[in-house]
Amino acid sequence: ENSQEKGNELVINMVTGEFTSTTSDGKKIEAYRFDPGTISIPKNQDVTLSIFGVNGNEHPFYIEGTDIQGTVKKGEETIVPLHFKEEGTYRLICDTHTHHDNGVPMIAYIVVD
Repeated sequence: ENSQEKGNELVINMVTGEFTSTTSDGKKIEAYRFDPGTISIPKNQDVTLSIFGVNGNEHPFYIEGTDIQGTVKKGEETIVPLHFKEEGTYRLICDTHTHHDNGVPMIAYIVVD
């Protein structure tokens, strides 16, 4: 688990990463990912999600079903305060990398229980 308790506060660390490869006919393929791709957090608890930008200049994101949004920038840490009252799975979605012409969707899953 990539998390640590800071006092009573739960801090979860995530990075933006990239997989790249070249196909046999020389075409470059790439996929951006949030890593870890799934995190679990307790409901009714304040959680700090720290996302550090490693690959990709910027990733504008939102969390489905909430009004949380922001942008992760390369070389910078983005702090996202989380507090979920409802159990369920919420998708953290990068707006740039959700469309099929941009390859693999860039989505992380936040499991609240």
